[in-house]
Amino acid sequence: MFFKTFGWSFVITAAALVTAFFYGGVEALILCAILGVLEISLSFDNAVVNARILEKMSPFWQKMFLTVGILIAVVGMRIVFPLVIVGVTASINPIEALQLALEKGDPDEPGSYGYLLHEAHPQIAAFGGLFLLMIFLDFMFEDRDIRWLRWLETPFAKVGKINGASLIVGLGALLAAGALSDPSHTTDVFVAGAAGLITYLLVTGLGDMFDVDGDGDFDADDVEARAPKSGNGALVKATGKAAFMLFLYLEVIDASFSFDGVIGAFAITSDPIIIALGLGLIGAIFVRSLTVFLVKQGTLDEFVYLDHGAHWAIGALAAILLLTIEIEINEVITGLIGVVFILASLTSSIVRNKRAAKSAGASKDPVYTN
Repeated sequence: MFFKTFGWSFVITAAALVTAFFYGGVEALILCAILGVLEISLSFDNAVVNARILEKMSPFWQKMFLTVGILIAVVGMRIVFPLVIVGVTASINPIEALQLALEKGDPDEPGSYGYLLHEAHPQIAAFGGLFLLMIFLDFMFEDRDIRWLRWLETPFAKVGKINGASLIVGLGALLAAGALSDPSHTTDVFVAGAAGLITYLLVTGLGDMFDVDGDGDFDADDVEARAPKSGNGALVKATGKAAFMLFLYLEVIDASFSFDGVIGAFAITSDPIIIALGLGLIGAIFVRSLTVFLVKQGTLDEFVYLDHGAHWAIGALAAILLLTIEIEINEVITGLIGVVFILASLTSSIVRNKRAAKSAGASKDPVYTN
């Protein structure tokens, strides 16, 4: 099971490292490996969230996530996205932005590719931070039977009873981010942050169109209920629409998670080829394989606190992105926070399962009476 799921990831990793070696020698190979590890460490929480969504999708759409989705992740977010950002920031066309990228200029040098991308960081951080914050808040504000950090999640659930609580807090965070940012960035932060909020509300709103059981959650049951009971063509069409909305939501989330990795990569190298090989071919492929592994193994149902740990990691990443609008935070800290939350929630889940098994075993022990 492990090698079947991760086999292609290891093959592609080896191919990426070999390509990096022939492209730039030992130094390029080492940088490529570092970027791959960076992306994987930053994306454990991403894999958990992806898995929860992916398990609601049919095998066809799971394959779409691993094929079309990986193209979006590698080509779109790791190559095209930085070029677009640099093009908009420097008011140049994509071809000029690509030429600038291939020059491999020093990120500290004004006018270089890395420098321009770093200059656009406030907008990127505001968009990604607000989008991820809304995911965190919607999860925490929901009243759940299972709670991990009860002393924090119980008050969150109480606040969630207020209509529009997530949006209220999100707007408050946007106002704070804009007010505390450098005056030269304030307008950009407000616009980008508002775009992040609107994107989240739009994607989740479209998903609610398929919510037929009134639970406010777009899930696999809604897909089945929407599907007509007669006519294979109609059934495929209805399922396809619902699955497409899940796929769209999944891709937007996946893209938001990649912001910190893309920006952080320029602290290591400004070479777009090495970044594409390390973040895209190694990091993104492994994250997808990990996502599929979690789905096939049923890990999220077995370790019930993983969802909670992943969303706390999302909340931490959202806060870090918003703070980095004005404060420099080392990428190692960003990566470790996510790993700590995931490992802590996994450990708590294992302890819970052992206690439950011990309790179940004790209840089955025969009772002897004189």
